[in-house]
Amino acid sequence: MQTDPLGKKRKRTKALFLGPVKIGGDAPVVVQSMTSTDTRDIRGTLRQIRALDFHGCEIVRLAIPDEEALGAFAAIRKASRLPLVADIHFNYRLAIGALDRGAEGIRINPGNLSRARIREIVAAAIGCKAVIRIGVNSGSLQKDILARHGGPTAEALVESAMDNIALLEDLGFTAIKVSLKSSHVPTMVRAYRLMSKKTRYPLHLGVTEAGGVLASAVKSSLGIGLLLSEGIGDTVRVSVTGDPVNEVRIAYGILRALGIRRVGPDIVSCPTCGRCEIDLDRLVSDVEKKLAGMKEPLKIALMGCVVNGPGEAAEADIGIAGGRGSGLLFRKGKVIRKVREKEFISALMDEIDKMMAERGNTHAIL
Repeated sequence: MQTDPLGKKRKRTKALFLGPVKIGGDAPVVVQSMTSTDTRDIRGTLRQIRALDFHGCEIVRLAIPDEEALGAFAAIRKASRLPLVADIHFNYRLAIGALDRGAEGIRINPGNLSRARIREIVAAAIGCKAVIRIGVNSGSLQKDILARHGGPTAEALVESAMDNIALLEDLGFTAIKVSLKSSHVPTMVRAYRLMSKKTRYPLHLGVTEAGGVLASAVKSSLGIGLLLSEGIGDTVRVSVTGDPVNEVRIAYGILRALGIRRVGPDIVSCPTCGRCEIDLDRLVSDVEKKLAGMKEPLKIALMGCVVNGPGEAAEADIGIAGGRGSGLLFRKGKVIRKVREKEFISALMDEIDKMMAERGNTHAIL
C-alpha cells in the first residue's frame, strides 16, 4: 500500500496499462472524462478531446451507439493523443469493432450481453491488449439481483460486479477495472467500500447523473473525496451536465484539496467582506482563464484586503492583496511591490513567468 499526504494507506490494486497510461499499482489517481459530442461528428469530437487534453484529462471515453459512430471512431483514434475508451451497451459487434480500430479500452455491462458474445469480446480484447471496464450502475442491474436485494442497493451493485468479474475470469481475462455508480452518494460510497474489500482490481470512482456544475461539484467532492481519503480509488470521472472540461477541473480540484496530486494552479481567495474594495470575483475569474491549461503546481492567493492578505496567505507561492485602486504583490508572504489595480493581472503573470523560469519550466503556462 501507498501512504498519501492524508496519512491514509492507499490500497495497492492490480496494475494495468490503458495504452501508455498506468492504472492501479503505484500509479497516481488518473483523471478521466467523456465526450458530450456526437461521436459521428469527427471534428467536433476531436476539438473536445483536445480541450480535455489541454486541461489535463488523461483518458477519454466516447459513446459508440452505431456503425456510423464506429466508422468515425477510427478517424478519431488516429488523431487523438489521449488513449480512448469505447462505451458500449448492448451491441457486441460495436465493442469488437472499436477494439479492432484501436480502442485502448472498452466499457461494457456484461449483464447486458450473453456469455457467447462476451467470449468474443474477451478474445478481441486479449488480442489487442485492451482493458475492459465493468460498468455497473444502479439503472442497469439484472432483474434477479434487483429482486433479491429489493432495489439498487450497494450490496446489489457489488453482487453484480463480482458476478461479472467471475465471468471474465472464467474466460481467462484479468485486465479489468470496475465501476459501481449511483446518483445516490451514500449508496455509491458504501458500494465502493464493500467492493474494495472483495477485489484487487482497480476501481473507477464516480457519482453518476450528478447534475450541473455546482451540484456535481458537491456530490462528487463528497462521494469521490470520501473514498479517496480512505485510500480507495484508482481513476475518477466527475459527471457534469454540459462541458466536460468542467469534469476535469473539478476532478483536479478534489485531488488537490486532498493533497493527492499537485497538478496545475491552486487558486485560493477570500470570501470577501466589508473591507474588500476591489472586484475580487472578476479578478479570480480572469486569473483562472489566464492560467487555463497550466500543469505546473502553483498556489496563488487572491485576497481582497491589504490589511490581512499577505499574512493570511503566507503559505501561497504568490499572490495579490487588493485595496482601493492598488494592492500588494507578494511571494511566500513577503511583499514584492505595490501595483495599481489595473495592473494586477499583468504584474501577477509577469511574476509567475519569473517563478517558472526559476524552476526551469518555461512552458508551464500554455
